[in-house]
Amino acid sequence: MTTTVKRESQAALTLGALGVVYGDIGTSPLYTMKEVFNPAHGLALDTANLVGAVSLIVWGLFFVVTLKYVLLILRADNNGEGGIVALTALAAKAAGSTPRRRLALLLVGVFGAALFYGDSVITPAISVLSAVEGLEVATPALKTFVLPLSLAVLIGLFAMQRFGTGTVGKLFGPVIGAWFLVLATVGIVQIARHPAILAALDPLNGLRFGLRQGWHVFVILGAVVLAFTGAEALYADMGHFGKRPIRIAWTGLVLPSLALNYLGQGALLLREPAALEQPFYHLFSDAMLLPAVVLATAATIIASQAVITGAYSLTQQAIQLGLLPRMQTMYTSAKEIGQIYIPVVNWMLLVAVVLAVLGFGSSSALASAYGIAVTITMFTTTLLTYFVVRRAWRFPLWLASGATGIFLAVDLVMVVACSLKFMEGGWFPLVLGMALFTVMASWRRGRELLLRSITQGDPQLLPFLEALAAEGMPRVRRTAVYAVANPDTVPQALLHNLKHNQVLHERNLILTVVFQDVPWVPERERVATQPLVPGFWKVTVTYGFKDIPDIPAALVRCDCGELPINLFETTYFLSRETIIPTRQPGMKPWREKLFAFMARNAGNIADFLRLPDNCVIELGTRVQI
Repeated sequence: MTTTVKRESQAALTLGALGVVYGDIGTSPLYTMKEVFNPAHGLALDTANLVGAVSLIVWGLFFVVTLKYVLLILRADNNGEGGIVALTALAAKAAGSTPRRRLALLLVGVFGAALFYGDSVITPAISVLSAVEGLEVATPALKTFVLPLSLAVLIGLFAMQRFGTGTVGKLFGPVIGAWFLVLATVGIVQIARHPAILAALDPLNGLRFGLRQGWHVFVILGAVVLAFTGAEALYADMGHFGKRPIRIAWTGLVLPSLALNYLGQGALLLREPAALEQPFYHLFSDAMLLPAVVLATAATIIASQAVITGAYSLTQQAIQLGLLPRMQTMYTSAKEIGQIYIPVVNWMLLVAVVLAVLGFGSSSALASAYGIAVTITMFTTTLLTYFVVRRAWRFPLWLASGATGIFLAVDLVMVVACSLKFMEGGWFPLVLGMALFTVMASWRRGRELLLRSITQGDPQLLPFLEALAAEGMPRVRRTAVYAVANPDTVPQALLHNLKHNQVLHERNLILTVVFQDVPWVPERERVATQPLVPGFWKVTVTYGFKDIPDIPAALVRCDCGELPINLFETTYFLSRETIIPTRQPGMKPWREKLFAFMARNAGNIADFLRLPDNCVIELGTRVQI
């Protein structure tokens, strides 16, 4: 009976992974071949070039996605969690106690994470536009409806997110499964009509094609890269579904279907060069064209889902690791803790996507903006993986270098190829990424300055408590919890309480919440207590960056003979800081103002820690940084 349940669960996860993870890379056939042979690139549409280009795409899928991500990168999980933030934490931890190396790895990871948001904007825009543009093939009279219909589809997609990735994955799984079967079927039909395209299965043809192009190959590779976009989302969504379902879906259905479809498009263009206008849609007969447009539109919704889900996961991890301010996070599944929805991220992405659609106007124009952010993120992922392989897994230097060096070289070539499109639109995701990198770096640096400023003049905790105990101040029969960032100095809230109320509680907990660079912390390691003086305890609650903070639940674990906890007689004292930017050394004035703005608009700490509303007292203080 247990085995059956496990199999059903594995099948459900595989279906969900198919529906969420592979939408992006699965819709690349809509536009990749058209962009590779775009007349602006100057590549002749002849047999040798077609066979060579298709060979590059097919073997690129095998090398970049199968070997690098499915076999290597998915092994570099942080206790089951994937994505560049989880990988950054793992690599920084593996780097040891070298501060400079840890800081350098953190900056690399943060930059890669920021660029992932650029991908989260471009992917929905280009995917949906490329699908709806199929209406122009059916009848040119529908051209004016492409933009309005694309925007309507995108708005509907983002509105659905509040129902959760589990619901969306189960809904989209069968659709994307049908999509891949259609990709494979129409590809096989075209291959049967012109089997000469099977020469592309020889990797030497791809290699000869690249060498024949000379330096011009970088222009071609800038378009070929479009076939690999979505691999990073595969890694980012690992925490939602697990590595095994992702691997099963890729090897069992996704890779064969993509390879067959690209071979089919190549066979079609060998027979009918005029089909280059829309090679994907010309794979279908006139009778099947409109159903193909509908299915493609549904598939591009799935493509958007992959990066949207990845953006939620990345944001949550960044918040827990202190790279972004707190945001409202909704947990959309009682069974799968990784399935979340972050409203602020959702609606900001929607605004950026709408602006991208309106600004670029077509999938061909967006293709110029696509790729550079993705390839830089791929490069940073591989670089961080090297430190995991070398330092965490303790592989020999020659093996670690060999396992990642060739991937780094390929990633670097793709970055250079895509950088040639900078002025044609490649600047767009880079600007988005740099803006988010600035936000993350400013928030992290601002928190450091804030903590330093708060604790600068505060008395040391233990001597203060010993002197306080000797005074015999009146006490009330309740428990007070003082949440602090630095447990070695006196909490500001305690000082304010003594100054204004001139009373102490019978039990006082100096609470520190710590987030480790691991996804999960075992319950048995959650809480640590240390008695200080009579009536005072130091309590440390530790979470991973994927744990859900719940302080009342954690304090129940403190309930023992020496430290009885009655949650109904507990008051939580919090300090709320008002940031005052100054011209003191630390950050540029504009960055201090940015940090102050983010601090004012950060989510409520009481909600973040799940404190009961009627038991919280906030005491404000003005802090200069």
